[in-house]
Amino acid sequence: MPGDALYTDLSGYYDLMCADIDYRAQSHCVHRLQQLFGNGAARHLDLACGTGPHVRHFIDAGYESSGLDINQPMLDRAAVRCPEAQFSLQDMCGFAVAQPADLITCFLYSIHYSGGLARLKACIASVHEALAAGGVFCFNAVDKRRIDNRSFVSHTAKQADALFTFSSGWHYPGEGEQQWLKLRIEKTADDQSQVWHDEHAMVAVSFSELRELLAPYFEVHVFEHDYDKLIPWNQASGNAIFACVKI
Repeated sequence: MPGDALYTDLSGYYDLMCADIDYRAQSHCVHRLQQLFGNGAARHLDLACGTGPHVRHFIDAGYESSGLDINQPMLDRAAVRCPEAQFSLQDMCGFAVAQPADLITCFLYSIHYSGGLARLKACIASVHEALAAGGVFCFNAVDKRRIDNRSFVSHTAKQADALFTFSSGWHYPGEGEQQWLKLRIEKTADDQSQVWHDEHAMVAVSFSELRELLAPYFEVHVFEHDYDKLIPWNQASGNAIFACVKI
């Protein structure tokens, strides 16, 4: 399955794919970042929102929350989960908002779905334009220089009588502006197995390069990839949380 076809065709399984993610902890951490660096207001937009679990948590925390995604089946499920929210079918690398947001988020490394440096630059510019004065842009990212191509993470989940095994890993060839997110999904039911393989072309960027792209638009703060406690990035780890204040 090329591109985002897997996410469209298997949107019903997406929440199973992400069953091991602590959405509450992620949302609460970014709420703390908004309290530390933000403008005190609470209009929120989630980029690549998927089925809306982060939006749900922000609404419950008192935000006026909305989301956008490029997959309508995901947005349909998000609207069921969050009937109070507004969702729109838009590309995060070129989107518009009716009213400026105070907080824009992009979770689950989705910033890399920009695919290439030109589109990443367009995404950053779109976010800056959509933010109110003093607004904050929060996202997580992986440094291309620190990717271990041998590393995969896996988890299993059950749905009805089926067992699913999900595996994913980053691959960077060592040069260029693209890396790949490799995915494998296996569904086993009644002793029959189906397997899906997919590779998503993602933008590859180092943290120093990312800082340079953000610098014209934002005051940038980088933290360790730990949603339970805010610790400044140690300059060595390959995953980090970015909190970027509009200038």
